[in-house]
Amino acid sequence: MSGDDRQNEEDRQRELAREHKERQAKRAAEQSVKSRRNTFIGAAVAVVVVAGGIFAATTLVNNDSGEAAAQSSASPSASASPSASASIPVPSTSPSKAAPVSCTYKRETSVPNKFVGLPGKKPNMKLKKMTIELNRGTVVVDLMTDMAPCTVNSLNFLAKKKFYDNMKCHRLVTPDVSGVHMLQCGDPLAKADGKNPTDGQGTAGYVYADENIEIPLGKGVVFMTQPGDAAGQNNSQFAISLSDENVQIGDGYSVVGMVSEGMDMLLGLATSGKDLIVNEADITGDGGTTVPKNPVIIKRITFS
Repeated sequence: MSGDDRQNEEDRQRELAREHKERQAKRAAEQSVKSRRNTFIGAAVAVVVVAGGIFAATTLVNNDSGEAAAQSSASPSASASPSASASIPVPSTSPSKAAPVSCTYKRETSVPNKFVGLPGKKPNMKLKKMTIELNRGTVVVDLMTDMAPCTVNSLNFLAKKKFYDNMKCHRLVTPDVSGVHMLQCGDPLAKADGKNPTDGQGTAGYVYADENIEIPLGKGVVFMTQPGDAAGQNNSQFAISLSDENVQIGDGYSVVGMVSEGMDMLLGLATSGKDLIVNEADITGDGGTTVPKNPVIIKRITFS
C-alpha cells in the first residue's frame, strides 16, 4: 500500500470513528431526555392528565407518582392512570409535511370520565388563539397549532361540547408548597375542595398521542398533563406554568401554546401557601389536591 493509500485509509478510519462517536452521543442524549422525563413525570398531573391527579404533586397532577415528596412535587402527572399498555398511534402525518394531518383518539374507560364523544380526525389548522374565561379573569393563549394540531383539535372539540363550562380547576400549587408554580384544570368530576381524593382522576374518556414535547415548561407555557411514566395518554386535563422554576420538570409534555394575556391575574391567584387549602397528601402523592381558598372556575373556553 502506497503512502497516499495509507493516508487515505487512516483518514477514512478517523471519519468512521468520528461518526460512530457522534451516533453514540446522540443515543446517550436521547436516553438522558427519556430518563429525565420518566423521573419527573412520575408524580401526579399534566408543560402538562388523564387518569390520576394531573398536576403532579408539585407540578400539575393531583396524584403524583410516589417517588419522594420532592420529586413528586415537581412533576405533572396523574394518579389513577389509564392503562399505559394502550398503544396510542401518533398522528399519521407530521404537521411539517404538506399532506393533511389525521388525528387518532382512543376510547379509555378505565378511569372516572365524562364522555361527550370523540373528536374528529381532521384538525382546524387555522386556529390561533384559545380564550379561557375564568371567574377571576380572562386568559388568552397563543396556540402552536402547526406543532400540536391534534391537541388543539381535542381541546377545541371539548370546548364546543361545553365540556369545560363551569368546571373548577382542581389544583394550584406555589413554590413554597410544592417547589413549582402551576394551575391545573380539566377534571370534569373535580370538587376542588382540597379534600376529595379522586380530584385529578377525571377525564373525557379518551386518550391521544404526544405532540410538541421538546419545549421546557417555563412561565406561560400551557401543556397537557398525563400519568406518571406514561406517554400518549393526553386527555382533557391541562396545566398553565406560572414560573420559570418549572423547567426543572423537564420536557416530554404536549405543549399547546403560550399565555399572551392574563398572566398577572394568574400570578395573583395564590402568592403562597397561605392562599391555598394545602393537602399534604397532594405533595407525597397519596391523593387529594392543593387548591385555592378562593375557587378558580372556568366559565367557558373558546377558540379563534
